[in-house]
Amino acid sequence: MLALLSVSSLNAQEKADYKLSIDHISLEVAPKSIIKTTGYNGAAPGPLLRMKEGQRVTIDVMNNTAEPEIVHWHGLHTPSNVDGSMEEGTPMIAPHSSARYSFVAAPSGTRWYHTHVAAMRNLRNGLYSGQFGFIYIEPKDDPGRFDQEIFLALREWDPFFSTSEDAMDVMYKRCSINSRALGFGEPVRVKEGQRVMLRILNASATMHRRIAFSGHSFTVVAMDGNPVATPKQVPVLELGPAERIDAIVEMDQPGVWILGATDDRDRKAGLGIVFEYAERMGAGQWVVPSKDPWDYKVFGKPGGRNGAAALIPLVIEKKFAGSRWVDKWTINGKSWPKTDPISVKEGFRYRLAFDNRSDEAHPVHLHRHTFELASIAGVATSGIYKDVVVVPAKSVLEVEFIADNPGKTLFHCHQQMHMDYGFMSLLEYL
Repeated sequence: MLALLSVSSLNAQEKADYKLSIDHISLEVAPKSIIKTTGYNGAAPGPLLRMKEGQRVTIDVMNNTAEPEIVHWHGLHTPSNVDGSMEEGTPMIAPHSSARYSFVAAPSGTRWYHTHVAAMRNLRNGLYSGQFGFIYIEPKDDPGRFDQEIFLALREWDPFFSTSEDAMDVMYKRCSINSRALGFGEPVRVKEGQRVMLRILNASATMHRRIAFSGHSFTVVAMDGNPVATPKQVPVLELGPAERIDAIVEMDQPGVWILGATDDRDRKAGLGIVFEYAERMGAGQWVVPSKDPWDYKVFGKPGGRNGAAALIPLVIEKKFAGSRWVDKWTINGKSWPKTDPISVKEGFRYRLAFDNRSDEAHPVHLHRHTFELASIAGVATSGIYKDVVVVPAKSVLEVEFIADNPGKTLFHCHQQMHMDYGFMSLLEYL
């Protein structure tokens, strides 16, 4: 386990590697469209935190708001009391006070940081706010064979409740990539012949996304920051909340093109960005992409891994809470905080069987560990390592991991409403 240096009030005599300030901010995501939210260092997304694999880093966080806050270092193998989850034992940052986080930067790849407070019915809190940003941990042995590196966070703004006879859901009025809606702000400028690395994050609180890049294809090389077994060229990408995809795009179609949501309504609401080749001008062009289905398995290896793993079944179900109300969620028949802990022993391999009996897909996340996809709807696979995976509706998906980071570990759906209303449990080492 990585050793913890401190999570404490700041020591002015020790200089931090990074500083984050949590403040109320205003974003102009489109002309005269001002979003009032909470962000890091006056922006959303917050600053890119670039680290070296194995480097010990210290981050000072100042909470300038009137509410307790916390920062989760998503995808890192940190100790429980610095991971940024109150349920694991990380202290909250009191209003108008500060904390120091210190940990070893690992594993390498595209990670991110974000708030981990519950929102419940307050759509100004939690991941509905602008508290998110990229972490990139540079591998020790990656030569970086590309000409440009671009970080793109998919995002929605101005959430509101939409009710029906069946349930209550969250909808959004405005979308953006990073902090700008499609057509507002500067385009991404590229040159013919370049290999461009896109590091894409779905920073949504609730929405699954399907995106395309007109005139171009994506060669997926990593998921959730982890290299895939079989890099594959695909016409579209799909990301559930909190998923990341690293993809190389060959700039071989000179022009002005749009990368954005395949859904026309979402793209018109701002979920897109313009790429402009050198010496090309004009409006961004959109080409309707193919409807190829998304399949994790094409990026892995056929067949499963040899060796026994202890099976832990996790049955996911929806519990109707009443007309025009928020549904509850259960794991093996119980809702947080009454869910049974998932018990493991250090050094053992486990297979988590996500049995989703609901009619919604779930982006499930295991803190402080990386898991390998093992079976999707009964078809074995291997070589795909992630920390978030979308479990389709009415389907079973299995993952395997080694219990190699002792301490309380949170498991939950990364859809904010699902997490807030019961879809959460603790993995505990015996």
